[in-house]
Amino acid sequence: MKVGVLALQGAFASHAAMLGEAGATPVEVRRAHELAEVDALVMPGGESTTMSMLLDIAELSEPLAGRLADGMPVFGTCAGMILLAVEVLDGRSDQRSMGAIDLDVRRNGYGRQVDSFETELAVEGFDDTFHGVFIRSPVVERIGPDVEVLAEVEGRPVLCRQGNVLVASFHPELAGDVRIHRRFLEAAFASDAT
Repeated sequence: MKVGVLALQGAFASHAAMLGEAGATPVEVRRAHELAEVDALVMPGGESTTMSMLLDIAELSEPLAGRLADGMPVFGTCAGMILLAVEVLDGRSDQRSMGAIDLDVRRNGYGRQVDSFETELAVEGFDDTFHGVFIRSPVVERIGPDVEVLAEVEGRPVLCRQGNVLVASFHPELAGDVRIHRRFLEAAFASDAT
C-alpha cells in the first residue's frame, strides 16, 4: 500500500515515519504525478491558508479534488482537517475547503500557539488512551449526520470519520503512537485484506 503524505508544509516526515511503522509505503507528494501514484493520502498540519496557496502553486488543488471525489482514502490532521471540511467559518475568502467530510470548523479554535495543550483522549475502539497534542488546533463547530465521532475533548469532536475520510484536530504523528495511523490504513485498505 502506497500512501502519500502531502509534503508542502507541516510534520510530513513524522507522518511518513508513522505510516512506515504501521506497514505502509509512504510517498512524499509535492506534484500531481506523485498524487496519481498513491492509494491514499495523509494531509498534515501546518498553516491552512498557506497550505491552500501551496496546493494552488503546486497545481495540486484540482487533481486532489478529483481524487477525493473518486473516493481516495484521506487522513487530515489539524490544517489537513481544515482543508477537508465543508466550511471554514473564519477562513480567508480565497482559502480552499475540499468538502470531503461534512464538518464546519473554526481555525485556531483552541487558541493561539501559547494556548496549545496536550491531553489523554478516549478513542473509540482503543483499550488505552491516546496522547493528543493540540497546537493551534481547529474546533469542530458542526458535524453532519453521517460523521462518526471517535474522540472528544470537553464535548467537542476532535477525531472524526466519514466513509474513507478520517480527520483529527490534533497531531497524532507527534504522539509516538501508531494506532490512529494504523486505524486509517485498516479502514482505507479493508477491501484489500481479502
